[in-house]
Amino acid sequence: MLDPKLLRESPDLVRAAIAKKHLEVDVDAVLAIDTAWRAQLQEVESLRSKQKAANTEMAALPKGSPEFVAKVAEMKAVSAQVKERDAQLKEIEEKFKQAMLSLPNLPHASVPEGRTPEENVVHLTHGAVDQARPDAKPHWEIPGFEKLFDFSRGAKVTGAGFPFYVGDGARIVRALLHFFLEEDGKAGYTEVNPPIFVNAASAIATGQLPDKEGQMYETTPDHLYAVPTAEVPLTNFFRDEIIEESALPVYRCAYTPCFRREAGSYGKDVRGLNRLHQFDKVELLKWVHPATSYDELDKLRLDAERLLQKLELPYRVLLMCGGDLGFAQSKKYDLEVWSAGQKRWLEVSSCSNFETFQSRRAQIRYRSKESGKTELVHTINGSGLAVPRVLAALLENNLQPDGRVKLPAALVPYFGKEYLTFA
Repeated sequence: MLDPKLLRESPDLVRAAIAKKHLEVDVDAVLAIDTAWRAQLQEVESLRSKQKAANTEMAALPKGSPEFVAKVAEMKAVSAQVKERDAQLKEIEEKFKQAMLSLPNLPHASVPEGRTPEENVVHLTHGAVDQARPDAKPHWEIPGFEKLFDFSRGAKVTGAGFPFYVGDGARIVRALLHFFLEEDGKAGYTEVNPPIFVNAASAIATGQLPDKEGQMYETTPDHLYAVPTAEVPLTNFFRDEIIEESALPVYRCAYTPCFRREAGSYGKDVRGLNRLHQFDKVELLKWVHPATSYDELDKLRLDAERLLQKLELPYRVLLMCGGDLGFAQSKKYDLEVWSAGQKRWLEVSSCSNFETFQSRRAQIRYRSKESGKTELVHTINGSGLAVPRVLAALLENNLQPDGRVKLPAALVPYFGKEYLTFA
């Protein structure tokens, strides 16, 4: 959520920043609600002041005197007005809150201009993307693929995008998750096993609501949401809490299955492991001091990159342009692995700085050692990593002439053998 003071004092700055994201938002309508809310608040406070003064005057009058009786009648009239105006104030307060939730986060000054994904900036490329891999093919075309990754039975049991992982298919997923969590722990992240259902307040805090209702699975009658990412429960760990400044930065990581409806997805992007409704991912999250947040973003991105380097996967880092940045982020890098069989890049991590956008919604603060006052933390997160596309790239890039997949040395201790076979 944006700072209302920034909106009131610098509306043109807010308009220009939102325009950089190429989002359609009626800032004037939000300002109008804010003006109405403040006017209503002033009226209620004036009536309460009048009520307090009448109370004081009445206390000084003899009970039963004509003046006392008149003051009682005046008090009743003022009390009725306060009650009426207070109800109106609560109604417009709710409208103002909803209006503020409709405003996206503002992009950082370093975010490049651009409207479409094609205008994202390649920050760096790592590994031999152009290396000849004559045996590579799309992973779903590898002979025996369906024995380990059973999409047809998953569709029968649940629906499309919910595959069974069988035998070594399940084992390689478990190996990757174990590898990710162990490496993240070595990088200083404390592992958390969070709930995989969250309430609406948690989804609002991280920006999933009211922006992404259609992408989440919701339970009835409890109205809980299956997590689209561990970011949601992890961020809310400190909701409505104050962290001592000396405790910052706080690093956490968590594995969860992730659930996304992926409404509107179609075409080649949804083949095989490319896009699923349920998938496994390890999330990295930081609560940091505002003065160090962009250094911490770079460190988090490097932590995610090191995983790809140890898996010997060619990858690139994209700095997202304004139009491809997303509703809640101030700055975002995407990590994409090279898929030799599909001959395309596959996103496996987004590393984002939200500044105070999430912490204002969640009221996550730190107490300043210097002033003793509370301030909002900055939140940063990224995938470390998402399993399906990493696995797709491993299968395609490392496919051998005999149909086996040679695993990178870093993963072998977790999988227990050097090759993945489909026999």
